[in-house]
Amino acid sequence: MGPLVPGRVARSRGGTARRPAQRTTRRRPAGAEDRHAAALGRSRRADGVHDAGSRRGVSAVRPRLVLWDVDGTLVDSARLGRDAFHEAFERVTGGPPREDVPFAGRTDLEIALDMLEQSGVESGEELLDRFEEALVDAMAARVDDLRALGQALPGVEAVLQRLQNEPGVVQSLLTGNVERNALIKLSAFGLARYLDFAAGGYGSDHRRRGELVQIARRRAEERHGIRLESGDVVLVGDTPLDVAAALEGGARAVGVATGPYDEHALAAAGAHGVLTDLSNADAVIREVLA
Repeated sequence: MGPLVPGRVARSRGGTARRPAQRTTRRRPAGAEDRHAAALGRSRRADGVHDAGSRRGVSAVRPRLVLWDVDGTLVDSARLGRDAFHEAFERVTGGPPREDVPFAGRTDLEIALDMLEQSGVESGEELLDRFEEALVDAMAARVDDLRALGQALPGVEAVLQRLQNEPGVVQSLLTGNVERNALIKLSAFGLARYLDFAAGGYGSDHRRRGELVQIARRRAEERHGIRLESGDVVLVGDTPLDVAAALEGGARAVGVATGPYDEHALAAAGAHGVLTDLSNADAVIREVLA
């Protein structure tokens, strides 16, 4: 995945970094996606990451794109992602962030920009490139801790496996994580094989989560030679920001109360359907493919 590049960020008159109003999609540098495969003990190709979902023709039946959030929805990463962020910040700035910032439901780009702004650091392109590399390095260094302290959430693997065998279904991610960190987290628990990472939207693609829905939709259409109509894209996530992203991006929103928000909060945010968790595969699949 390419670097976190929102464009040049100018200083405001008060001395703090002023963030850009807009963000565009970036190219994926050749070779970047495999940089941390060794830390996982497997390569993308060996784990079937980019082949999942493309093994069968999806154009013979109604195509569906199921986009999963990662943290709090598929896995519990034991707050190691937050630790990795703080380490990355210190590596690129020489000191800790002045204030903590909210993480739940936000993109890594948005979190990085907030951290830098609140600490009075100008977030230019070169610094953000280094921030992403430091962030991925820090997460890769925590793989053993991730396996020991984190977990795949109950029922997740069974649901992913069932949906992988559903005709016409492409499964990918819509996550605030940069792509390489999403790969690290899911590979740690053997889940990456069920997902077509190349059809997803990631926190290094755009700072606004809602934009990631259309990015993922275009990638899935181009990759699989399909056309996704309204209602063919569903986003499953554990926060109201996931729900908001789905609604903004024209996708169906399914909330799952496995994170910091209960069913009422997710329904109030506008979710089309709400699940307590993913442990009942039949109920999950009915809701996701409704």
